[in-house]
Amino acid sequence: MSKTLRVAIVGATGAVGVEMLRVMERRHFPVSRLRLLASARSAGKTLEFRGEEIAIEALGMNSFEDIDIALFSAGSGISKEFGPVAVDSGAVVVDNSSAFRMCDDVPLVVPEINADDIRTHHGIIANPNCTTAITLIALHPLHKRFHVKRIFASSYQAVSGAGARALEELRSQVDALAHGKKFSPVVFPHQIAFNVIPQVDSFLETGYTKEEMKMQNEGRRIMHLPAFHASVTCVRVPVFRAHSVAVSAEFVRSVDLGEAADALRQAPGVQLVEDGYPMPLGCAGQDDCFVGRMRRDCAMENGLSFWVCGDQLLKGAALNAVQIAELL
Repeated sequence: MSKTLRVAIVGATGAVGVEMLRVMERRHFPVSRLRLLASARSAGKTLEFRGEEIAIEALGMNSFEDIDIALFSAGSGISKEFGPVAVDSGAVVVDNSSAFRMCDDVPLVVPEINADDIRTHHGIIANPNCTTAITLIALHPLHKRFHVKRIFASSYQAVSGAGARALEELRSQVDALAHGKKFSPVVFPHQIAFNVIPQVDSFLETGYTKEEMKMQNEGRRIMHLPAFHASVTCVRVPVFRAHSVAVSAEFVRSVDLGEAADALRQAPGVQLVEDGYPMPLGCAGQDDCFVGRMRRDCAMENGLSFWVCGDQLLKGAALNAVQIAELL
């Protein structure tokens, strides 16, 4: 990166927005001007960046003047309304919402997989769904060796994927249960403390949820693999941070475990855990995704099963967005 850039973060006070600040700081992203944007109720508050307190501004139609890159993490409605405004002002948008992921003219990018797709952008680049990104960062190196046909997967998704209010709901429910107090779920449809909820996002007519179909639909675009199929069950679990996914994948070629391990060892953004297995507690705060429990699938020909953990606020969101900005 040879020049400094003028950067805006939309949704700067949210969990992902704050993480974007931290990632840019520790990766020494070349920022000459930083504009932090949020709702009017957050205007005037400050966030620290490189030892300096930066005031938060209310998002508006003139927020993107003299901005080179705008990182969006404020929900699809805000992205649809203000993304084109930012582009018209001369900025390139890296959007973390689902607003543009399936638009043919918007690249959907995981830099370790399809960085070259960034060259085709027309002002907006989309970040994938967090569970999709974590799964594909492990699946794609295996696909390059054995050519994946389909996967069956179950996710174990941390509550922080649903935002700061979800984190507080888990904390408050654990506290209430410990003290014999009553409570009513607000963020989730059922009690999340000491429970698992096999629903993430809303249901479709097929019986799958929107979250579950993202793995197939986004995976096809990111891997340039239109015949890829994914049958997924997404589950919310009482974990604060880092998603886990159990994957059974079927490939065209016969799978050799040694070759599979070698593929993962050489892949960027992946660490193969060969003694034991990764867990969310150890993966929270880590840039890489961690793969363990790799074995031949006993129910599918040319099948391989594995377990992958990754921090959904980092590789699933903020880190991936900043990596895209670095490539820009």
